[in-house]
Amino acid sequence: MPNSKVKKRILILIAEAGFGHRSAANAVAAALQETHGDKCEAQVINPMQDDRMPSLLRSSESDYDRVVREMPDLYKLGYEASDALVPSAIVESALTVMMFEVMRDVVKRYEPDAIVTTYPLYQYPLRAVFSIQRRYVPLITVVTDLATVHRLWFHEAADWCLVPTTTVRDLAIEYGLAPDKVQITGIPVYPNLVQETRSPAQVRSELGWRPDLTTVLAVGSKRVEHLSDVLRALNHSGLPLQLAVVAGGDEELYRQFQETQWHAPAHVFNFVDNMPTLMRAADAIICKAGGLIVTESLACGLPLLLVDVLPGQEEGNADVVVRGGAGELAAGPIDALETICHWLEHGGALLAQRSQNARKLGRPRAAFDVAERAWQAAQRGPYTRPRRRWLRRSRLVALLRRFDIPWTT
Repeated sequence: MPNSKVKKRILILIAEAGFGHRSAANAVAAALQETHGDKCEAQVINPMQDDRMPSLLRSSESDYDRVVREMPDLYKLGYEASDALVPSAIVESALTVMMFEVMRDVVKRYEPDAIVTTYPLYQYPLRAVFSIQRRYVPLITVVTDLATVHRLWFHEAADWCLVPTTTVRDLAIEYGLAPDKVQITGIPVYPNLVQETRSPAQVRSELGWRPDLTTVLAVGSKRVEHLSDVLRALNHSGLPLQLAVVAGGDEELYRQFQETQWHAPAHVFNFVDNMPTLMRAADAIICKAGGLIVTESLACGLPLLLVDVLPGQEEGNADVVVRGGAGELAAGPIDALETICHWLEHGGALLAQRSQNARKLGRPRAAFDVAERAWQAAQRGPYTRPRRRWLRRSRLVALLRRFDIPWTT
């Protein structure tokens, strides 16, 4: 009989391909700490940091920003081409060979009772590890895009695939997952993002900002190409606005914002660790259509003015926002300026409607829903499957031997 006093170990796997994977993982870890902290130990790790990972995979993390910024059409082509059945099968075999040793040792080192992954590629080598060892650890996949989702997210190795929207659930089933494995939770956002009880004006006062002005939060990074042009238009518009501008750790962009002669009240930051507070102080947000920032904004009821959309998955995120009436997609600085003007006229009636629609789309308790499923999975713990499920084991062993990959522990 297992010792009920021993803490359950929940391992949360991430990669640094954008902020969303880590942020969702940290949100789940925080929710687990808040709800089951005395009974479980949640650890967030990035297996890509292991030196044994091929440079192709490790460099893909550091190259992500450059590729999507400088070669968006190439990125989109690769994204769409690999979303077909045959290329995906080839990718699965390649990932198994390249990542097997690292993932095998991750499972051995941490001995998790359950695994949560916010990055799709780990499912493939984990399935191989489980098959070889004839021991499955409950695996939960958390999808971090709202609509346009790659086939690689959906793998039978996952006990649960937790998705943000009905659109993604339908895709998961279309790609072969059993309906009872796919559940809609939303994308996890940090608990304190949705636990704020102060009004925006109160938060602004405590930040030392003007509480009486409509406040627009603008969030940039190396991947937000058009933010500067939009802010230049707003800065010279004469509209009764207050701007909070975040450069997202882009030193060049931060320097540019610092050197700007602001005609509207402006508060400039480089990289912030209090984004929930800034979001709660704002009445609207200008940003790209990333899954993380869109999800956080919807959870806060913030209308979105989207100024950049990454070809591929972010097109779906933008579509969710626009179709849901929670914001607009600006074609350029003049379009953005017109949108803000329309939001503000008639006493801000349209802005209030956009905010209401955002709240309807948002799932502020997603982190707690995911955490509860992870906790349930950890109660079950590692398990074996019927022998008929191990028929693929011989093929996996042959694949690993072919490439001289040690497959025994």
